[in-house]
Amino acid sequence: MGKRVLIAGAGIGGLTAALCLLKKGFDVQVLEQASDLKAVGAGIQLSANATRVLHGLGLEEPLKAATIVPSKKCVRIWNTGQEWQLFDLGRESLQRYGFPYMMLYRPDLHGILVDALQAARPGALTLNAKVVKVDQRDDGVSASLQDGTTVTADLLIGADGVHSVARAQWIAEDKPRFSGCIAWRGVIPTEHLPARFSEPAGVNWVGPGRHVIHYLVNAGRLVSFTGIVEKGGDWGRESWTEQGSIEECLDDFRGWHEDVQAIVRQLKNPLRWAMMVRDPLANWTRGRITLLGDAAHPTLPFLAQGAAMAIEDGCVVARALERYPDDPAFALQVYQATRIERTTRIVNGSAANTKRFHNPQLADPVAAERYVTEEWQESKVRERYEWLFAYEPENVPLVAPVAA
Repeated sequence: MGKRVLIAGAGIGGLTAALCLLKKGFDVQVLEQASDLKAVGAGIQLSANATRVLHGLGLEEPLKAATIVPSKKCVRIWNTGQEWQLFDLGRESLQRYGFPYMMLYRPDLHGILVDALQAARPGALTLNAKVVKVDQRDDGVSASLQDGTTVTADLLIGADGVHSVARAQWIAEDKPRFSGCIAWRGVIPTEHLPARFSEPAGVNWVGPGRHVIHYLVNAGRLVSFTGIVEKGGDWGRESWTEQGSIEECLDDFRGWHEDVQAIVRQLKNPLRWAMMVRDPLANWTRGRITLLGDAAHPTLPFLAQGAAMAIEDGCVVARALERYPDDPAFALQVYQATRIERTTRIVNGSAANTKRFHNPQLADPVAAERYVTEEWQESKVRERYEWLFAYEPENVPLVAPVAA
């Protein structure tokens, strides 16, 4: 068995990294602070750059069972409902990139990854293992857990999100600031909505100061809803589980099309959170410690690439460690050098998309039609998304780090 790798965090990125590393012969231990693995969340979109990694791990069949083939991706105007079809997600993704575009219920994806890890290496996942301190020396690392135990390994990957212990201790102080937007989210049983919501389409409603995204998940049994609203003031709490009310959500989308109102009225437990923004890190690796996913490059969700980036990270870090098995510190620098330009571009591009989705021109129907026709013309859509979807994490050349 190869070198021992600790992974702090059993989210999508941490589990993907564990599976990629096991496939390449590494000994992996995933440390998860939760006492159970009941993943929370609503919908998640995975483009071909991510699904190709999951297919490479042998997960094609369970993924198929948890989703449906999407049809179109479309933009609609907030009050009139006027629609522009952008492309056929299912057909074009397979034709252009060789792998599907998937719309998943986050707990479904998480469960698939957990099952795969437990099948690949029983005992590789430890629950109730909250990392409170990370130390390193020339020949290895150690993670101190809340229960007083210490776990050692050759290197550690912090996949523990925006509040990463490894990041705070070894890389950089967390400096979030309110983005000016809050997010509503929830899922609704498809059977509770009119039949028109059963179409497997990805729908993006755009309007002045806010936008809505909804699509089918859980093999078509649920509709995932996300509503982004610009808000003034200081929403300092970064909680993904703050309870809101249907009345508050309806008020935030007052005057919007009946299709949006119909979804909101069926939300049982609408959750909201303040969306925080962080400047991209210039470095997320130190010695035998590195980060991936939200711990390394947290992003706003306006390119639908947060989970995809974490999946890409997991693939590339495993490749770098396989290439340089006798020098883990150098391998981690190669991983970072290979990934940092792309992830920084995604973080910045996601933030820029807020202005596109919330443009003031959308307030007037005539101006809105002109604006959407211009902004979502095929050539511009291709320019915004082709570089994202065509990326091949398993084949991209590994980049040598620049000497300090």
